[in-house]
Amino acid sequence: MKSSPAKTALRISLVVSTVSLGLKLSGFWITSSTTAMSDAAESVIHLLAVSFVYYGLLLSAKPADEKHLYGHERVEFLSVGIEGAVIILAGITIIYQSIDNYLFGHDLTELMSGVYLIGGAGLINLVLGSYLVKTGRRENNMIVVSNGKHTLTDVWTSAGAVATLLIIRFTDFILLDSIVAGLLAFYIMYEGFKLLRYSVDGLMDSRNPWIDQKVRNMLSRELPGSMQSVHNLRHRTTGSTTWVELHAVFKKDINLETAHNDATVLEKRLINAVKGDVIVTIHLEPEGHHEEVHDTLKDADQDRPLEDFI
Repeated sequence: MKSSPAKTALRISLVVSTVSLGLKLSGFWITSSTTAMSDAAESVIHLLAVSFVYYGLLLSAKPADEKHLYGHERVEFLSVGIEGAVIILAGITIIYQSIDNYLFGHDLTELMSGVYLIGGAGLINLVLGSYLVKTGRRENNMIVVSNGKHTLTDVWTSAGAVATLLIIRFTDFILLDSIVAGLLAFYIMYEGFKLLRYSVDGLMDSRNPWIDQKVRNMLSRELPGSMQSVHNLRHRTTGSTTWVELHAVFKKDINLETAHNDATVLEKRLINAVKGDVIVTIHLEPEGHHEEVHDTLKDADQDRPLEDFI
């Protein structure tokens, strides 16, 4: 399979995330901090999610085949949804551990060593996350963008962990460890919820407002040739591909070749208006027959003979 910036970005994410996780786990083992544990636990989930997301990207890049006539890009929504779900699960686990430590107490050690290790991991993730988001947006790939945003979430959790360890180091306010860990958990869960919502919207073919505006702006302009109007517009976006369907009404007695050529012009305009791959399907209709034909088809029944609709 040919390499791409998106696949390269996720390969880099896998390697760098492994290094970052190693630093965070070392920080947790040295300090025994719940906040450090929450940061490390989030990174464990992140690494697993990246692995699955990378597989999802490889699968989504496969072309359409006899079994999957519309391609494999919809797996993007499943990948993003699973990543959001595991982030929420990590947040719940961290909250449980924070409450347990608050009720029964725990000891912290080697705080400054933990600060160096976790801070180093945070800086690494800051660079990685920024790179992933930039690459994902440039390639119009939400899998890479979501992975980058998750990586940047790691930066905030690491910053919170470092600040907490420093405060405890100089104040001995150990309770702060459980408090901050709980707050970080809620933040993690909020980020996971946003990814989960994106996944559900995609699986339900929710309207993309940006694409909808681009398509409607194009259709509001003067239509080509003998085309008089358009209606029944529908569109959905999966991965980097947008599918647009509409009906076009033409003047009476126009020949099929001319109507087809005019429809091709409109198709090209729509392709140019929307970023990424665009597949346009236009249903040609003669002037004055639309309501009559479609009113009849509203009562279509598979048990009725074809002659009833001719």
